[in-house]
Amino acid sequence: MNIQKAETVREALLYEKLGDNKVRCLLCERRCVIPSGGKGYCKTRINVEGRLYTLVYGDLSALESRPIEIKPFFHYWPGSTALTFSTWSCNFGCVWCQNFHLSTVEPNPASASYSSPQKIVELALKFGDEGLCASFQEPTLLTEWAIDLFKIGKAKGLYCCYVSNGYMTIEALKLLREAGLDGLKIDLKGDAETYRRYCGGTDVEKVWRNARQAKNMGIHVEIVNLVVTGVNDSQECLEWIIERHLKEVGPETPLHFTRYFPAYKFSNPPTKIETLEKAYEMAKKMGVLYPYVGNVAGHKYENTYCPNCGAVLIKRFGWQIIDYRITEDKKCPKCGFEIPITGKYIKKGRF
Repeated sequence: MNIQKAETVREALLYEKLGDNKVRCLLCERRCVIPSGGKGYCKTRINVEGRLYTLVYGDLSALESRPIEIKPFFHYWPGSTALTFSTWSCNFGCVWCQNFHLSTVEPNPASASYSSPQKIVELALKFGDEGLCASFQEPTLLTEWAIDLFKIGKAKGLYCCYVSNGYMTIEALKLLREAGLDGLKIDLKGDAETYRRYCGGTDVEKVWRNARQAKNMGIHVEIVNLVVTGVNDSQECLEWIIERHLKEVGPETPLHFTRYFPAYKFSNPPTKIETLEKAYEMAKKMGVLYPYVGNVAGHKYENTYCPNCGAVLIKRFGWQIIDYRITEDKKCPKCGFEIPITGKYIKKGRF
């Protein structure tokens, strides 16, 4: 087939032309140099005679209405649901990937099914979702389509967010922000050694830069650290993450420590709950106002507490909100301390 005629193939937005029909992709910080006929690391970009094309424009691998807390976002449109979607492949190579059935599959335009941005917005409104969320695998690879989607969704009053490894270029982040991106959850894998050894030789500094820049752009940011047994669970590594979190995104930004379970090519035992509790308590002591423990349903550290008086403000069980006590003007009802919540609480009637 003539690949350029496929409905899910469009010219990429971010690349530069080099000599000999080579191009440099400017979508993520790998900045792949791709010869004519070649593909980038992620396999979603192809160079056709000196022009770079995305192979995944509207090629969705999953589509589902999901609670925003499951991402997890705990301070962003609490109680709401987002129509959540993904494409194929990834620009990382994490050996413990929970969604490897999506992230390790190359796109195939010949068999792809195209979903238009207009159709997805209509579905979100039909399902009663408050927002749109790119998740499951790395959403940066879907950026051309997401930009068109977010522009339409934002005009219809929907929030727009990414659940990402945070490895996009600043140029990509700016385009997404201009299109309507207002929420970014970044999966922080660990320290520099974790990225070099387990995430395909990537650079953690680019991730921290994007977290900082996203906040400066007015995007709601939450950081999640999957604490992997024997990889990034040492006190030294956890302290480094907490220190950088405070420096780059500030004490008011939520920091989640989530439990790892064996998956894909990695069989180390699940994270000890005591390790997660230790990380939470370290973060609290060092000045993080809203640390959390994740993937341990019913744990007391899933709840949101007032940093000033200690009152329980949001009681959770997993992704479900059991009790929401923050006032309409986003303050602690007991002491009046202002709580950073983006959007508003949506009570869906699950309880």
